[in-house]
Amino acid sequence: MFTTADFLQYSQWSGIATLLFAVLAILAFIFKWGFRFRLVGTTGFMIVLTTGLFSLSLVPLSRTVIPGAVKYTLVYDNGSSQAVIATAPEITPTELEATLRQAASHLYSYGRLGSRGNNQLTIRARTIIHAEPGVSVPVYLGKVQRTLTTREDPEMAVEVYLDKFAQLSKPTA
Repeated sequence: MFTTADFLQYSQWSGIATLLFAVLAILAFIFKWGFRFRLVGTTGFMIVLTTGLFSLSLVPLSRTVIPGAVKYTLVYDNGSSQAVIATAPEITPTELEATLRQAASHLYSYGRLGSRGNNQLTIRARTIIHAEPGVSVPVYLGKVQRTLTTREDPEMAVEVYLDKFAQLSKPTA
């Protein structure tokens, strides 16, 4: 994965190429070359490319990795204060806690708005069990609540429903 230092180096090289295309476009206008307007377009594109690469060098692209977290799938997100993730039925309570913390970190965004004055993001974790052939039942295993106002939330509330894990270990009919 590229780091911000890599994007800074790419933007420097792209800036040099942009300056070269700009000089070439100016020369094309002075000497009335037939492809001078193509060089103007190329220079404009290089300016946009250099700006984009430079902006990527300012914003960290890394995501938080919580040890013990397992893969999850986002199944519902209202873009405001509610989200639901799906996990495998084989998950353990400690893996679920780490996964909820990682989901809370990944789903945090400055653009989320709390509903009705509630500045909390609630993420519920669920899995699907098959009680009978042809019957699937969602089982909610836990939830995490975090604030929407700051990225680092020291008071993040993780709740794991241990009684629901007993349903996961039951043999199916």
